[in-house]
Amino acid sequence: MGAALCLLSAACFGAMAVFGKLAYDAGVPPTSLLLVRFGLAAALLWLVLLTRPGLRRAAPGDAGGGRPATRRGRVVAVALGLGAIGYATQASLFFSALELMDASLLALILYTYPVMVTVAAVLLGRDRLTPGRGAALVAASGGTLLVLLGAGGAGFHPLGALLAFAAAVTYTVYILVSDTVVHRLAPVALSALVMTGAAGTLGARALVTGGVDLSFGWRGWFWLAAIAVVSTVVAMLAFFAGLRRTGPSTAAILSTFEPVVTAALATLALGEALTLAQLAGGALVVLRRGPATAPRPRTAPGTADRPTGTGARHRTRAGGPVAPAQTVGGPDPPRHG
Repeated sequence: MGAALCLLSAACFGAMAVFGKLAYDAGVPPTSLLLVRFGLAAALLWLVLLTRPGLRRAAPGDAGGGRPATRRGRVVAVALGLGAIGYATQASLFFSALELMDASLLALILYTYPVMVTVAAVLLGRDRLTPGRGAALVAASGGTLLVLLGAGGAGFHPLGALLAFAAAVTYTVYILVSDTVVHRLAPVALSALVMTGAAGTLGARALVTGGVDLSFGWRGWFWLAAIAVVSTVVAMLAFFAGLRRTGPSTAAILSTFEPVVTAALATLALGEALTLAQLAGGALVVLRRGPATAPRPRTAPGTADRPTGTGARHRTRAGGPVAPAQTVGGPDPPRHG
């Protein structure tokens, strides 16, 4: 059951880029997509917390209980800031890139974030580079190079690729910063705070820029609801439920199903196709590790929206929001999407 829940979560996260493309085709502007997605997801998560009070409490052994009100307030402020700054920025970059390039190629480029997290963790002294992790980094880097070298056909856009890499970098920073709060709040509560922060930033931007266009038809609302409900709320809650039953290593390995789902759905629904070089590179990026070097995925944004945890510490990802920093053997403190 746990494995099935993790696969369900990966499939929901993987569908988000395709839902986004279909929303664009239905006339939904990117700014409207982002604001409605985060606003609706935040409302649904707070509704879940209202009806399930037990989800507000951190798991036994977490560092959230018994803290002074001032320190708890600081943790809440950091969580809101993660959404208002980190997740809102990452999601904006992701959906801006989605306007310019194929969903399948975008997913492969975004999925380089585990390599960045690992390198940053080593440089920051949070982890050490073992031979196995070094081999995983080489494989992932080679795979990324193949993806880019094979991107000569339709669907590749230089600015889109740059935005996708920027989204991966932003998500990397988001994961490393989230390490300071992921083990101090209950996962669903943390996800709700992050979504609320992101919705607040995007709402303020809409006010400054003259409002949000909501004049698109029912098809646009349908795909927006799919992004908010399926690729955000259901994806996060399924991942949390699966994580409790399988543990972080198995959940992380199963999460590699996500870009596969994106590529498959993009082929079926959008008529996209990857070249042989891109498929080979994607395989290296996605299958770059074994159990010893398995990453612990994200809950952020764009496609990085997933939560996870190691031991007593909860992490979240791109696509839901809070992610673990342990990816290609990243740091034990910390996902996604």
